[in-house]
Amino acid sequence: MNTVPPLSLYVHLPWCISKCPYCDFNSHALKGNLPEHAYLASLTRDLERSADELGNRPVQSIFFGGGTPSLFSAGGLGVFLEKVARLLPLEPDIEITLEANPGTIERGAFADYRAAGINRVSLGAQSFDDEKLKALGRIHCAGETVSSVRELEKAGLANFNLDLMYGLPDQSPDQAVDDLAQAISLAPAHISHYQLTLEPNTLFAAKPPELPGHDLCWEMQQECQSTLADAGFDHYEVSAYAQAGRRCRHNLNYWTFADYLGLGAGAHGKLSDDDGVRRDWRLRHPAAYMAASDPIEGTRILTAEEKLFEFMLNALRLEHGFSTDLLWERTGLDYAFCAPPLAEAVDKGLLTIDESHCRPSEIGLNFRDNLVAIFLPDGRGNSRPARTGNGESHGFL
Repeated sequence: MNTVPPLSLYVHLPWCISKCPYCDFNSHALKGNLPEHAYLASLTRDLERSADELGNRPVQSIFFGGGTPSLFSAGGLGVFLEKVARLLPLEPDIEITLEANPGTIERGAFADYRAAGINRVSLGAQSFDDEKLKALGRIHCAGETVSSVRELEKAGLANFNLDLMYGLPDQSPDQAVDDLAQAISLAPAHISHYQLTLEPNTLFAAKPPELPGHDLCWEMQQECQSTLADAGFDHYEVSAYAQAGRRCRHNLNYWTFADYLGLGAGAHGKLSDDDGVRRDWRLRHPAAYMAASDPIEGTRILTAEEKLFEFMLNALRLEHGFSTDLLWERTGLDYAFCAPPLAEAVDKGLLTIDESHCRPSEIGLNFRDNLVAIFLPDGRGNSRPARTGNGESHGFL
């Protein structure tokens, strides 16, 4: 590839107070004391092994995801960030995000996280209805979300995201809109708004709750999108809405098929070089990750078909689409290779191409899975999308 893509860093902190019944991420209920020192030491070793191959590529964003990263102390994360800065060049305006659960934040903690280098927070609100939070297995109440936002304000962390779900057990459209109105009243810079789904290998999949039907969820989605637009939030990705200038740089790094180093138990990474696009992934269980002299479980170079599919899987999430120049630049593929599936998508009315800019059509936005399926490689299932955790995108898990 002639142009090296931007680079981000994802750091996975896998422990939670308890496992939510809808969660299929690589997270583990904490039993006993948090092994903060040992785990951060393992992350540092992992980083040191990986830093040399990155050369002098600057890091534009760092994302601490989980799990519940706010279980880790500000001091511990601050020391780790100092080591990152010694090993890798950082962009002057780097975005550093911490996922936080309202039920794990102590008074004054956000000021400490800001002092450690965190400049963006993603707060897992999910709902402002205490009964709905209880049904979701969340450990916090709505009042704690409000208190956490007040703490963010005191700490000067105006750049924060609120995660919010709709389609909750026994939820009505009015309740979904009320949830959103309460979130908007807290003046977040960004809102991640997504439908609750029943994922395999979760407690909800084994014992499904009564969820609203498709038509009702569609009504919720339409009413909520209108509410967000009226409040000045730009709908720039499937489930992401931002105030002007507050789009998440880390998320956009994934959706534009740029590069990222993934550190921590189960984290996946994507790096591009003259040999192509390489995926690697770490050992999944925290104990195995901490015990390993080399935590990388596997690595592979993507085929041309997989690169096209993964690019489309991510970029077609963007409401405003992408340029064909970006497609060639990020994948190294040529027009002749990409033209047939692009033409098929246009012929089916799912994609529009105007002056080298591609974007899903109105039909394509409503049937995005059908659009992405056109680009599936022959070995279907070999490529995995970046997971979206609590509404925010992270390294593959």
